[in-house]
Amino acid sequence: MRRMNSPYLGIIEGFFGRAWSFATRFDYAEFLKDNGYHFYIYAPKNDPWLRKKWEEDWPAEIFIQLQRLINHYQNLGLDFGIGLSPFEMYNNYDRSARKSLHEKITLFNELGINLLCVLFDDMHGDVPDLAQKQAEITLDVLNKTTADKVIMCPTYYSFDPVLEKVFGTRPKGYFQDLAKGLPPQIDIFWTGPKVCSQEFPESHVQEVSELLGRKPFLWDNYPVNDGRVTSQFILLKPFENRPGSLVELTAGHAANPMNQAWLSRIPLYSLPRSYAEKEHYDLQKTRQEAVQQVGEKRLAQQLLNDIDILHTQGLDHINPAQKKALIMQYSCYTSPYAQEIIDWLNGEYAFDPACLTD
Repeated sequence: MRRMNSPYLGIIEGFFGRAWSFATRFDYAEFLKDNGYHFYIYAPKNDPWLRKKWEEDWPAEIFIQLQRLINHYQNLGLDFGIGLSPFEMYNNYDRSARKSLHEKITLFNELGINLLCVLFDDMHGDVPDLAQKQAEITLDVLNKTTADKVIMCPTYYSFDPVLEKVFGTRPKGYFQDLAKGLPPQIDIFWTGPKVCSQEFPESHVQEVSELLGRKPFLWDNYPVNDGRVTSQFILLKPFENRPGSLVELTAGHAANPMNQAWLSRIPLYSLPRSYAEKEHYDLQKTRQEAVQQVGEKRLAQQLLNDIDILHTQGLDHINPAQKKALIMQYSCYTSPYAQEIIDWLNGEYAFDPACLTD
């Protein structure tokens, strides 16, 4: 799965709020293939059949769209994954829950996915024997799935104190118990020093590897903007502080994009290049190249001119006159990139309070 000069690299649609359309997901396959990515994971937080209603089957029309989507990605040589969030199942993992889980995995097997993610993030974790229960569920998934790879996301997926503040005190020995309970072929997601990490220092990644008993699979929460604070921004700047040495220190790298799918392509363009170019990676040059994806030179220049307003100033600090002027400027373009900025300025990407971390 690993490519030269790059980790096993992809994106995970794993955010709260306004999800992408199936048409958008379909179109993303070509973008990912052309830019050095290897996989896509379908895990939107607003798909109830993956989270709160996980025991129920998708409606037939959604199942059909997913099958079509999977076939399209695999025909292009890309891996396709699904993220299942069996909401707080570990509180009562009885015979009935096991049966429901096995039925769900059978459904995934019918779809023919390459990656299956068992996600325990954004759930309360201050319960006895949490790691042992989550390991048991994940092992049952491993034994049932036909996917090539199983990746587990812990409830505590970073050392960031915000996780204990929101989801309760982390049980003592949680990471060590996960390491003992999960066989080495199961990967474990990790978001870095913070939930939304600005950097992934080698020393931190090595520490986590020792703690988990395996190389972590990075869940990179950039450029995702579904939080109370980050929803105020359109994050267009290139990835940085992801050293090339991460190729050897990680099991893979999944970037969590913005609710704005088209605009996400601008920063996502840069991540494979940061690995390939290593010490020659030039942020300014990459920024100039990334915006050219919009296809129209005037719009690309407009985005470059406004990048500090969108990326740094934020929606709450754009006064009404400035907002009106921006809407008028971007209304001149018949582009999905411009339309996403207009929708954001008009408040159509409202913060989803279900997102408890930022």
